[in-house]
Amino acid sequence: MKRTIIKIDEEKCNGCGLCVKGCHEGALQLINGKAVLVSDMYCDGLGACMGDCPVDAITLIEREAEPYNGEAVKERMAPKEPLACGCPGSMAQEIKRPVITGMASTHAGMVSSASELRQFPIQLHLCNPAAGFFRNAHLLLAADCTAFASGDFHSRFLKNRMLTIACPKLDSNPQSYIDKLTALIDEARIETLTVLVMEVPCCQGLVKIAQMAREQAHTNIPIKVIVLSIQGAVKSEEWI
Repeated sequence: MKRTIIKIDEEKCNGCGLCVKGCHEGALQLINGKAVLVSDMYCDGLGACMGDCPVDAITLIEREAEPYNGEAVKERMAPKEPLACGCPGSMAQEIKRPVITGMASTHAGMVSSASELRQFPIQLHLCNPAAGFFRNAHLLLAADCTAFASGDFHSRFLKNRMLTIACPKLDSNPQSYIDKLTALIDEARIETLTVLVMEVPCCQGLVKIAQMAREQAHTNIPIKVIVLSIQGAVKSEEWI
């Protein structure tokens, strides 16, 4: 359908984020330092955010757009509680950690990096999209081998992100992965998805799974793909 909706001039946008804070529907998000409309269905087309923009980067236009969905907005903005499950080992648990700068000392006087893991379980098959800690989170989808290849996995890739792990070659039923990621995008409203894979060809299956989940979801979220070499060095890093 054709309707009035906002348009953001990327060249003018200075990334101040005032429009994001001013949008009560949660339709805007800062990505790579620029304001982005994450989904047409969250934008009511009234242009209230225009008054918050100090550089006049937001205008109203008429174009083909998905209808405004008030129920989806309520779902996006409402807090969710984690759901319990039968197996204690796969019950959603948030891990509270103190803020630590630098290195953490162990009991033997040795020095090691602090863990950045914030939730459990981490296997994608076992993750519950309704768990509260996934709400509006930045999600890291990591191939199983990456944590062992990269010595700074926690500090470099996991910090400030929730974690899911998967192996597209060994794990069965890739469709269940696609469905789970789609739910994390639409129900948990994750902000961004970072896919961390190895340089081996089979790992590209994880990237395809993430792309298929985004295609099936109602929200278009940004996906970053980071490829590690067998030696653990970053070979490439790009938004797709």
